[in-house]
Amino acid sequence: MKQHLANLVTSSRILFGLGMLFCPVLSPSFYALYLLGGLTDMVDGTIARKTHAVTEFGSRLDSVADLVFIGTACVKLLPVVSLPGWVWCWVLLIVILRVSNRKVWLDHTVLNKVTGFLLFLLPLTLSFLDVKVSACVVCAVATLAALQEIVKREAAP
Repeated sequence: MKQHLANLVTSSRILFGLGMLFCPVLSPSFYALYLLGGLTDMVDGTIARKTHAVTEFGSRLDSVADLVFIGTACVKLLPVVSLPGWVWCWVLLIVILRVSNRKVWLDHTVLNKVTGFLLFLLPLTLSFLDVKVSACVVCAVATLAALQEIVKREAAP
């Protein structure tokens, strides 16, 4: 059972993400599931390492869980958050950089983790910080992360 604990924690992030679909956006239940999903993202890797259960499957599952969680959060949040066109253009540029690098799965680099953390914090700051400021910070770090992966790929033999 110990060897599967990390994957169970990761899988629960998928369930928390899907559960957010059934909660009113920015409600206490939405934030509870959102925070639980974030917690699972922080601890699943640690659990895998401590139980000597780090696997390629677990890494891929983590990326899938991240995509489901972020995707469902976006489905709920984007209709209530007004992002200017320049933010969408910047996001498109980041996607183009990622696709040009032929990366389907994100590497677990420090910059990718910082990007994920900042993206996670963004909905929690909506009540006291202008979303344009938050989006700019997230996009800047995401751009650096994408460029880092391109440089890393180009430097590889």
